[in-house]
Amino acid sequence: MDDRDWQILYILYKEKNITKTAQLLYISQPALTARLKHIEQCFNVTVVNRGHKGVTFTTEGEYLARVAESMMQQMRHIREEVSNLDTSMRGVLFIGASSYFTMFTMPQVLKKFKELYPNIDFNVTTTWSQDVSKLLDNQQIHIGFVSADYGACSTREVLYEEPICIASSQAFQLEDIPFLPRIDYDTDGMIKLRIDKWWRQHFNNPPLINMKVDRLATCREMIKAGLGYGIVPSRIIRGLDDIYTYKLQDEQGQDLIRKTWLLYHPEVVNLRIAKVFIDFVKNFEF
Repeated sequence: MDDRDWQILYILYKEKNITKTAQLLYISQPALTARLKHIEQCFNVTVVNRGHKGVTFTTEGEYLARVAESMMQQMRHIREEVSNLDTSMRGVLFIGASSYFTMFTMPQVLKKFKELYPNIDFNVTTTWSQDVSKLLDNQQIHIGFVSADYGACSTREVLYEEPICIASSQAFQLEDIPFLPRIDYDTDGMIKLRIDKWWRQHFNNPPLINMKVDRLATCREMIKAGLGYGIVPSRIIRGLDDIYTYKLQDEQGQDLIRKTWLLYHPEVVNLRIAKVFIDFVKNFEF
């Protein structure tokens, strides 16, 4: 059994499909079937039964699949410990980040860090902030970047703050906003709740949402094209010309802000490549 075998078990258990698992692992179906036979021979058991609707795991196969993730993590930790003995800065950092951070901030951070430490590589997972916190708790990543605080980690540091604002390529009056076309987008639930609360405090009518897009980046392009207004973090419209904005404020007259946090468990600083990256990010000019 090697890392690849445990990975095969882990993914096949999630997908329950030989074809899709082979595609995800970038190997042929015959090669995957051969590895499964090898695993079964190693333990002298039947791991899966094949049917028209995919595969079903035997009792023994389910046990092996459940421990597969743990075995993969153990091997990663062993590699990290061995790498930590090396005086040179090399290894792989596992990072989780919200799609917003990944698209608009992560490239600049990783580019400058890579210039300083060319032998450190990255494995980046992009997902919702809530899921980044789960990945961190499950020790699947070393470091997380999130735009909503779900309190899942003992070490949380604010990297930067930005106002949330109404943005439009057309001039507008606040009282007219409920009657203008709005571009909505998928975002973390906690941020959406804050925006919805602000709306209810200021308007009796629901927003006129004429467009629902998948992400902030798409919303930005629609605003730029003059197709409606969006309620967005101010950072996303940085660099756009002729954009009219209005900052959202709470009942006390304070700007509604969106924070970006750096998350990590305290013990990760024992990994030298993680510590040097954390120190770099803390001093980065966002």
